[in-house]
Amino acid sequence: MKRFGLHIWGENNFIIDQDRIAVNHGTTPSLLQITQEIREKGYKGPLLLRFPHLIEKQISTLFKTFQKARKTFDYQGGFHAVFPLKVNQFPNFVHALIDVSTKHRYGLEAGSKAELIIAMSKTPMGAPITVNGFKDKEMISLCFIAAKMGHNITVTIEGLGELETIIEVNQEFNAHLKIPVTPKIGVRIRLHSSGIGIWAKSGGYSSKFGLTSTELLQAYEMLTRHDLLDRLWMIHFHIGSQMGDIAPLKKALREAGNIYAELKRRGATGLGAINIGGGLAVEYSQHAQTQERNYSLDEFANDVVYLMQEIAKNKEVDEPEIFTESGRYIAASHSVLIAPVLELFSQEYTENGLRLKKKNPPLIEELYDLYTTIKRSNAREYLHDALDHMESLLTLFDLGYIDLEDRSNTEILVNLIIKKAISLLKNEGIDELKKLQDRIQERYLVNFSAFQSLPDFWGLGQYFPIMPLDRLDEKPSNPASIWDITCDSDGEIGFDRDFPLYLHDIDLSKEEYFIGFFLTGAYQEVLGMKHNLFTHPTEAVIRFDEEGHYHIEDLIEAQDLMDVLDDLDYDTGVIDKTLKYRIEESDLLTAEEKREVLGKLYLYLSENSYLKTIQATEERAE
Repeated sequence: MKRFGLHIWGENNFIIDQDRIAVNHGTTPSLLQITQEIREKGYKGPLLLRFPHLIEKQISTLFKTFQKARKTFDYQGGFHAVFPLKVNQFPNFVHALIDVSTKHRYGLEAGSKAELIIAMSKTPMGAPITVNGFKDKEMISLCFIAAKMGHNITVTIEGLGELETIIEVNQEFNAHLKIPVTPKIGVRIRLHSSGIGIWAKSGGYSSKFGLTSTELLQAYEMLTRHDLLDRLWMIHFHIGSQMGDIAPLKKALREAGNIYAELKRRGATGLGAINIGGGLAVEYSQHAQTQERNYSLDEFANDVVYLMQEIAKNKEVDEPEIFTESGRYIAASHSVLIAPVLELFSQEYTENGLRLKKKNPPLIEELYDLYTTIKRSNAREYLHDALDHMESLLTLFDLGYIDLEDRSNTEILVNLIIKKAISLLKNEGIDELKKLQDRIQERYLVNFSAFQSLPDFWGLGQYFPIMPLDRLDEKPSNPASIWDITCDSDGEIGFDRDFPLYLHDIDLSKEEYFIGFFLTGAYQEVLGMKHNLFTHPTEAVIRFDEEGHYHIEDLIEAQDLMDVLDDLDYDTGVIDKTLKYRIEESDLLTAEEKREVLGKLYLYLSENSYLKTIQATEERAE
């Protein structure tokens, strides 16, 4: 649906079925149907829905595309991929990832001790594990333990100090063994090439990670002296996440490929792989004029394979095994955040809100005439008149000549005239109208926390696709700002007149209205913060059986209030006793009232922090 850019970002994962957005898989259930079924079980507030079939789709597409490129160029090196756990470490995601990827021997990448334990326990034997990031002796020792378990593990050196530690740990673990077991060793190189955009600093000489050419030669000599050169297996680089432009990657591939070939020719016979890191971009844009990626996956794979083959041929070395660590590409599409709208904060600007008197100030009478007689031929003139009248009336209010009802009528009538004028002149591309949209936008209070569920929006300005779950057969008319429920003014996705979001005009006393936030599966959960103590939303895994029917599984409810406080190391036992004591000792309550208040208190303590639906909607639902 072009109105919400589904054809740009959707990748055919979702479709419009009548008036609803539906999962394009199996029996194509609508997201609203799934949401309502979960809510009927008693789960309120925001919901995070996971779709393992979309993880499988991304992994299969990645492997098939590289297999096609290898076949096209008759490339002799293999292709491998690992998922960087930093992108999403949540169990429901990791378990689904492992379940759907076994046939591809898809592995995991770890960047900390805790992530390494996940990788050691969850990665299928034989599938690759790569270990990046800064490491101490304990973490390197864990890598040796993984190797002794039989894991296919590669430890990437980020600095010469780490290599010294590897040499030390190798001596401790293998000094008295007839058959020593040492992990494969990789070297992250600090390229001259860098990416572009927010994450460009991941590459280039000023990057946080990697060895310079001088350090690389020193590492080569250290490995040779300690008889570990045969364990040097991988050259690794990473020029940044969400690579929107293919050109920097091509430059980095040439640079890294030549380093690989130079080391091979120098005598590193065990060297056999290049890890190109992550960076494969996801298209988040809903607007054709701001697409974030200028290449396809086919182009990406063809460039990698062709350039590695060209360098290997020119340098007369074996074509390397190709590794990728593209986590965003694999994870982003698998989850959808769904949250109900609680209130519209601009609905007072309706005809029902007018408080017209038998005798109104002349300018208000004129405003009413403008509103009732506006049409396309006079819309621009009437709009200008209305804005002029508003300034005059607000001045009269400041001087005490008109009262509060008159001021309210002024605001409502001018707002209604602006709405009508924009609707009548929408196809004329008038800049003035775009600016006025900011004044009439509806503020949708949505039951979620942007800090918890969309941290990249408030932290980096990263937009995510947003659309309602139903009424998609109706054209939305309201310029929309989305407010979250945190007590923070940054918790707002404001209306942007250059990249506008329009939502429907709704009466929440008569119907529910749900907003879907898409492509939230990468980084958002692990980076989300408990601002105002709003926690990870209730989540569910949506699996499809062989007949195409969906099943709601692995439901995990958002933490209740006491669990949240316990996570912050509050003594919840003391809190419980204090609350109970203060109620029981209150002189304001009878014995019966104390029992009633205690019952309500414990009911509320068992709930999560998110708000309940407004009372009118609850009554309608009943």
